[in-house]
Amino acid sequence: MSKKIASVRGMNDVLPEQTPLWQWLEERARAVLNAYGYREIRMPIVERTELFARGIGEVTDIVEKEMYTFEDRSGDSLTLRPEGTAGCVRAAEEHGLLYNQTQRLWYTGPMFRHERPQAGRYRQFHQIGVETFGMAGPDIDAEVILLTARLWKALGLADQVTLELNTLGDPDDRARYRDALVAFLREHRERLDEDSKNRLERNPLRVLDSKDPGTREVLQDAPRLADHLGDEARDHFEQLKALLEAAGIEYVINPNLVRGLDYYGRTVFEWTTDALGAQGTVCAGGRYDGLVQQLGGKPTPAVGFGMGLERLVLLLEKQGQELPGPVAIYITAMGNVQAEALALAERLRDALPGVGIQCHCGGGGFKSQMKKADRSGARYALILGEDEVAAQQVAVKPLRDQDEQQQLNKDEVAHWLAARLAD
Repeated sequence: MSKKIASVRGMNDVLPEQTPLWQWLEERARAVLNAYGYREIRMPIVERTELFARGIGEVTDIVEKEMYTFEDRSGDSLTLRPEGTAGCVRAAEEHGLLYNQTQRLWYTGPMFRHERPQAGRYRQFHQIGVETFGMAGPDIDAEVILLTARLWKALGLADQVTLELNTLGDPDDRARYRDALVAFLREHRERLDEDSKNRLERNPLRVLDSKDPGTREVLQDAPRLADHLGDEARDHFEQLKALLEAAGIEYVINPNLVRGLDYYGRTVFEWTTDALGAQGTVCAGGRYDGLVQQLGGKPTPAVGFGMGLERLVLLLEKQGQELPGPVAIYITAMGNVQAEALALAERLRDALPGVGIQCHCGGGGFKSQMKKADRSGARYALILGEDEVAAQQVAVKPLRDQDEQQQLNKDEVAHWLAARLAD
């Protein structure tokens, strides 16, 4: 026997019994995005490594530790995308979508990071992302947050998530704040965890995101970015808060919310939940007005977000979200009637578009076929044997309630099922 080959650690299969929940989530997300007039863009999963080093920031954990990077046969350094924003900016700039235009775009697909796998956090994970370009005011910041709030309602999760909000100000604001923060943290260096000590010299704002209890205690007395904001950034944030309040969106100001990527400025936000333990962030984003220029384009205001589908699926499972199975009707074939059974299935698919109809294949007796009909999750089994074919009839047996079995003319079956399945 050859040795079995297992999947790569942290790269998980989504099995057939799991995919209906994924599809349900994706369909509702697509409906909300369409309702706001956002258009889908599809980018490759492999990009030049330089894109992420320049876009995300060379001193971030993602670029330093987590990217899957390799040389191809031409000697070019390529990377499996660890996030979607940089690739979306590259695609929009390369194809002329940003010149004198506004854009509302979205994408979905796998991302890759070499992290320690844990519940809801895998090395291959899936995101839905939104990116908007060409709009500088707080109104578009508010719109992308309103869009996510509507999605939580569509998923039945509105009471499970909390909006956390902050502003990182403009580059000059952050430079002034960085100096004040570094001076403070150096005075308390011995109380910081090792990761924060390393970040202190290279990316000090990331210290604010530390989960270490000792570091968190130090940060309680740290300078606040809000005290170093210029007038423009402060006005932008005040207007955003007013727009959210006018729309009835509740939020919590989190002064330590900085996000893990270098390209953010001004608005940053996260939707969090306490139902998933340490992996509490289910959606995060903000404004990144400097990224397009950083990647070679002209200065372009931009704001967006990403949400991890694995964590949302976990949250929906904890909520006990129940979905109908993919099969509503199971057609059995007793005896030498396989051709008639397949023909009946095709007629019903024509008459009942969108209804899952499975026709038994592989033979077997009555008891065996009815067991398979029940295991399929179907609401109705259609029993077709030689006697039914001769009489131009079909027996219809309900599988999920106590109704009586019906004997129907074959021309009546579609109408009868349509009425029952509409309930």
